[in-house]
Amino acid sequence: MTANGDEPVRRARKPFPEKRKGPVLLRRDQVETKTTDQALLDTTGPTDWLHTDPWRVLRITSEFVEGFGALAKLPTAISVFGSARTKPDSPEYQSGVEIGRALAEAGYAVITGGGPGAMEAANKGAVEAGGLSVGLGIELPFEQGLNEYVDLGLNFRYFFVRKTMFVKYSQGFVVLPGGLGTLDELFEALTLVQTQKVTRFPVILFGSAYWGGLVEWLKSTLVAEGKANPDDLDLFHVTDDIAEVLKVLEEARKPQGTQV
Repeated sequence: MTANGDEPVRRARKPFPEKRKGPVLLRRDQVETKTTDQALLDTTGPTDWLHTDPWRVLRITSEFVEGFGALAKLPTAISVFGSARTKPDSPEYQSGVEIGRALAEAGYAVITGGGPGAMEAANKGAVEAGGLSVGLGIELPFEQGLNEYVDLGLNFRYFFVRKTMFVKYSQGFVVLPGGLGTLDELFEALTLVQTQKVTRFPVILFGSAYWGGLVEWLKSTLVAEGKANPDDLDLFHVTDDIAEVLKVLEEARKPQGTQV
């Protein structure tokens, strides 16, 4: 069963090579032919040390190290977010496929949360276009796993480590209709741009009908009551046009001061 109680959609797929390196999942042409002479030693005895905060720092550090190591050589990449509950036969799913395909054809790697729904759609589009499809999963109480269109995948224990990877290795976010997790990533990105922790980082909301109510609330409540500045509304773009998505991303890559 999926997270929302539905039977998962099963597809007949040709076998493809797959390899795991710790938390890293490699598929298709990302599978390495070389092996490493690294011995992993099992620890025996009491495991209380695993649950104390000082030692937990080592586990957190290891997730950063694994993530940095696996993603360091990524080409220019864009993260695509959206609901895990998006149905495969929905217009939103098809939009995700088309966006993933368009990004790959434009030379971008596509990064998603690695799950089903809109995330799967973007990974699928990237794979079909011959691009690099990346999934950054998260350990949850209910098992989701990485979707079958992920070529390079990692599963994280900690949300904050995963979020760091999204921002560090992406040059922009494309946000499809989604729920609380999608909103969390959206507002984290907007906060980082607003506070200039990241610069020239485009955030694109795809689907004006879905996002229109939120945008209107930002205008009529946050800005109107002085909780945000009017120019904060310029931190993101709303569109229904994939060509415009590519244009916004390309404009953000130009050196500042470049004239068209």
